[in-house]
Amino acid sequence: MKTVNVPKNINVPAVKAPARSKAFQRKVIATGALGLILLGLNAAVRWRGAPRQSPPAVSLAAATSFEAQQREAAQTMDFLAHRVKSDPEDFLASDMLAGAYLHQVRETGNLDSLVRAEHLARASLASVPEVKNVGGLATLTRTEFMAYQWTAARDHAARLTVLDAGEGEPYGMLGDAELELGDYDKAGKAFQTMAGFGGGIGTETRLGRYALLHGDPRAAGLHYSNAASLGLAQPDPPRETVAWCRWQKGETEFLVGRYPAAEQDYRAALASFPKYYLALASLGRVRAAQGDYPGAIKYYEQAVGIIPYPTSVGALGDLYRLTNRPQDAAAQYALVAQIRRLSRLNGELYNRQYALFYADHDLKPQEAYAEASREYAVRRDIYGADAVAWTALKAGKVAVAQARIKEALRLDTQDALLFYHAGMIARAAGDTPRARFSLGRALALCPQFDPLQARIARKALAGLPAGA
Repeated sequence: MKTVNVPKNINVPAVKAPARSKAFQRKVIATGALGLILLGLNAAVRWRGAPRQSPPAVSLAAATSFEAQQREAAQTMDFLAHRVKSDPEDFLASDMLAGAYLHQVRETGNLDSLVRAEHLARASLASVPEVKNVGGLATLTRTEFMAYQWTAARDHAARLTVLDAGEGEPYGMLGDAELELGDYDKAGKAFQTMAGFGGGIGTETRLGRYALLHGDPRAAGLHYSNAASLGLAQPDPPRETVAWCRWQKGETEFLVGRYPAAEQDYRAALASFPKYYLALASLGRVRAAQGDYPGAIKYYEQAVGIIPYPTSVGALGDLYRLTNRPQDAAAQYALVAQIRRLSRLNGELYNRQYALFYADHDLKPQEAYAEASREYAVRRDIYGADAVAWTALKAGKVAVAQARIKEALRLDTQDALLFYHAGMIARAAGDTPRARFSLGRALALCPQFDPLQARIARKALAGLPAGA
């Protein structure tokens, strides 16, 4: 199934949805915008026939311009929308239009597009059953993944491995879901099986994420570089895909404190896809890490202007606070709370970003702990364990925090935030040697991992009893 690059603000007729879609829409809104997008980016589309080794990167200058790609995508999307409207039982057109909507979510964060993609996928499967409509089931699986419906995505991906047994991508989707559910052994086996079908962008990005989680950021960076090169080697490089791969490469550099290299990757992502909000937010973070608070604020303001992701909104508030703009900081913190209230009006919210924001700012500790715990009951990945540990500490549940942080560290993921949380939990438990080791490791790995929290880490480390 071909995936179409989709421009912003395209007016496409809505498709009548099955009865379940209202519940689905509430679920989608509840999850929080950018969390969906970040996960949707990991659910890569098919790239068949690509070589295992990375080809020489080519310049985007020779490719179709960004504006031309957007115009062509708009025309394609309008054509598909007309086909679906004139013949609702044209399941192939429905599948392709749904894929275009999913791409629009990745580009713009438009949740209406995610809801429409789900409607189209279900309408397609209602018209032609999954045994003869693998594309419809694959699209539904991706919408479920992007909507945080991990169990449903896993089960449908497993079904795809049977129905589409000659392809590797179903195993990639299966591995994606297993990662979020915290079963890393099953995820690794799924990715290994996928790789056996041949290399490609989807394979490289999955292997990159798996390597990063298992404490090998260098290998992860190589995989993301390979994925970007594979995209650039195509006759008409997919700009959003290349940008995402470059952005992810930058994230691997940032995690180990290589700030200039990270910034270079983020800027390369913007060269591929102008105004890419993920790269803009990360540029804000890396400029802050290098002490350029005015520059960091500029980039965060641009990112928040495109999509008010709670983590970016909170980070912007922190920078306002550090630059003596308390009213502006308060406004951003209030916006985080407002986004959360609006989400709760539309369904159950269990997004860990809100829980971590409250824990970082010593707000609503019991509520933050309950929020993180509810999500971890289903999504048992290491970052879910970390969220429970950090919120448990702030809620005065030190024993719970100690147990959960062990789970968060079980893969030896090289992330300063994990070590920082571990150090603060050990400090609260009176384990001074472990606190000194973990805090020191966090600051050695990424000295400016967060403008506020890194300051707290340094102060806590300096205040530990000597010789203990």
